[in-house]
Amino acid sequence: MPCCSKNTNVRVSLPAVCFVWQIAMIVLFGVFVRYDKESDAHWVELKKTENLTDLDNEFYFRYPSFQDVHVMIFVGFGFLMTFLKRYSFSAVGFNFLIAAFGLQWALLMQGWFHHFDYSTGKIYIGIESMINADFCCAGSLIAYGAILGKVSPVQLMVVTLFGVTLFAVEEFIILDLFHCRDAGGAMVIHCFGGYYGLAISWVLYRPNLHRSKRLNGSVYQSDLFAMIGTLFLWMFWPSFNSAIANHGEGQHRTAMNTYIALASSVLTTVAISSMSKKGGKLDMVHIQNATLAGGVAMGTAAELMITPYGSLIVGFCIGIISTFGYLYITPFLEERFKLQDTCGIHNLHAVPGMLGGFTGAIVAATASESVYSKEGLIATFDFTGKFENRSPGTQGGFQAAGVCVAMAFGLVGGAIVGFILKFPIWGDAADDNCFDDEAYWELPEEEETIPPVLEYNNHMTQQKHRET
Repeated sequence: MPCCSKNTNVRVSLPAVCFVWQIAMIVLFGVFVRYDKESDAHWVELKKTENLTDLDNEFYFRYPSFQDVHVMIFVGFGFLMTFLKRYSFSAVGFNFLIAAFGLQWALLMQGWFHHFDYSTGKIYIGIESMINADFCCAGSLIAYGAILGKVSPVQLMVVTLFGVTLFAVEEFIILDLFHCRDAGGAMVIHCFGGYYGLAISWVLYRPNLHRSKRLNGSVYQSDLFAMIGTLFLWMFWPSFNSAIANHGEGQHRTAMNTYIALASSVLTTVAISSMSKKGGKLDMVHIQNATLAGGVAMGTAAELMITPYGSLIVGFCIGIISTFGYLYITPFLEERFKLQDTCGIHNLHAVPGMLGGFTGAIVAATASESVYSKEGLIATFDFTGKFENRSPGTQGGFQAAGVCVAMAFGLVGGAIVGFILKFPIWGDAADDNCFDDEAYWELPEEEETIPPVLEYNNHMTQQKHRET
């Protein structure tokens, strides 16, 4: 019998939220958002006055990376969460919904903090704004992983509204006020998004979730679809980490370090997964998730001179840590701390993001002119303007402080949002009806399965008809 009466009918609330918030986006964009100088029609005049060519336009430099990041957001994250046997529509569909809303809100929030022109009262956006908006969405998509199958689409829109807002604030503190380096977002994306989702899930604890246990798992086909998401993420992660890195050697080094760390984490993930099972069999949960931890952990240090073998060491260690997390930490957190983490984002995003941030702090603190050169040190850490006298040691201290800020925003913000989502007005499913697409989707009829004997008899009957 149902554990409690909950109405999953969102026929009024979901359209209302979508229409009202989209109209609000149209109004706000109309008031504030304009093209930047490289996407405006005046670019033709600007080229002549500043002796530029179209190849100097940032679009041609950044758009390939934007494409890769965009695929990760909509295909990679979406399909990675299709492992649940009856929740694939919601995994991909709701990921699509909240990312589409989130990127619009992110363009505004990040614009107000980073690109607002006080003389005109406008936000000027370009190709880098699009990349950063996708990054901003990633924090909320990571949080979705912790509450996958347990919330309504209206709740997810609320999670995204607050998630993007919190992200923009903590990003401003970490990158602008603290002047941290975090091109791949180990701190601002993964650490924040991971702890944001975990805090929400902890507040929304469902004591009777075991009533949906039959659906809280995978089947052969759903795991295969999830591996599609894994492979897209794994292949494009070097682009994700390097998309907004410095031109030239900075972006080159970031992609290379990420590429190397990802490869290393695959081998240690497979090793620990095999060691943990009788007969040495592999667990697909580990292969789908922990193999990606190398990319997360390199989010901060990848643009620094960590060296290729240093990247291998980071990937080696984080593959082990992430796999052990799935084996032991996730069950421990659920049993002792009542933390129900559907996708295990604690092991793929929260902890690797935190450790990646501290790794970046150590690498920054040990930077020297003998390794970077004087000009290289200035370019890598942007020691210009009011930061021109900052030492690498001081930079390392601020990098470590940035990790703490990301965790604090995630945990405190997530707890507040979780309490908002506890109000019984959002159309979430009952404990015995979680992890099921049927609550929010029109599902096609199941294909009728014909028993082999009956199929053979039908075949023989049809054959006799043809002979006569």
